[in-house]
Amino acid sequence: MLPIIHHEAYVARDVPATHRFPMGKFRAVAEHCVAEGLVASFDEFHRPMPAPASWLQLAHDPAYVDQVLTQSVPEPLERRIGFRMTADVAMRSRCAVAGTALAARLALEHGAACNTAGGSHHAFADGGAGFCVFNDVAVAARLLLAEGAVSRVLVIDLDVHQGDGTARIFEDDPRVFTLSVHCEENWPRRKAVSDRDVGLPKGTGDAAYLSAVRDAVADALEASRPDLVFYNAGVDPHREDRLGLLDLSDEGLAAREALVFESVMARGIPVTGVLGGGYSRDLDALARRHTLLHRTGAAAVQAYA
Repeated sequence: MLPIIHHEAYVARDVPATHRFPMGKFRAVAEHCVAEGLVASFDEFHRPMPAPASWLQLAHDPAYVDQVLTQSVPEPLERRIGFRMTADVAMRSRCAVAGTALAARLALEHGAACNTAGGSHHAFADGGAGFCVFNDVAVAARLLLAEGAVSRVLVIDLDVHQGDGTARIFEDDPRVFTLSVHCEENWPRRKAVSDRDVGLPKGTGDAAYLSAVRDAVADALEASRPDLVFYNAGVDPHREDRLGLLDLSDEGLAAREALVFESVMARGIPVTGVLGGGYSRDLDALARRHTLLHRTGAAAVQAYA
């Protein structure tokens, strides 16, 4: 079965349900994974230990890591992140990073693995932004590179927002190729420079979106020849998302997930899936869209075992 990672700390208890960021979605995604039989019970999820400071410092400045771990983040930076830096928020961020790192290790062993959190791609080396505290994909990639488990990494980021933090962290690291397919008119207004950026116009629907993703993924795989892919499967390109400006349907998202897993795993390359953005107020509908990642990953593991 597809290894799926979850931790109860993914839901920071002191972030209110009225917050703009739908914190409850992480528990809801885990519940859907159980309900759909992707894991037998909550006891069967792979459970990470919180990431230590030494891991976090592989992608982030030590001073910023210390500010988060001691809950001493300056107020202007807290506003940029979008959360007050409490012990719960700090622990949530450490566990999400560790969950992505664990998923990457398990993907190398099983062909694919998925976190029920992660995709915090707006976190830069010196601070977070846009509800992202630590950049889990950047930390996990640097960790596996440092250990010699992989030599080349590809990040496929299909969140509706550009993966600006990831692009800037790796802008001088030739071992990591960053691909971002996003809505050009959406936040962040000042874009970073990924190894490949595909900025789509507002209102792009299923057919044009899938065509762009197919071409971009194929080109990125050819250019990077990776040992491992990290896939940020944000569902905020959906037409009902509060913070997205694209026009994807549920069927379009499902086709996207299949396209990515098939394109990568048919080449014998392991995939690490992370949740990414999704901001619909209907938590059940949002969780169902996010769980497309895990459902498709499970089918791909069986198909390419």
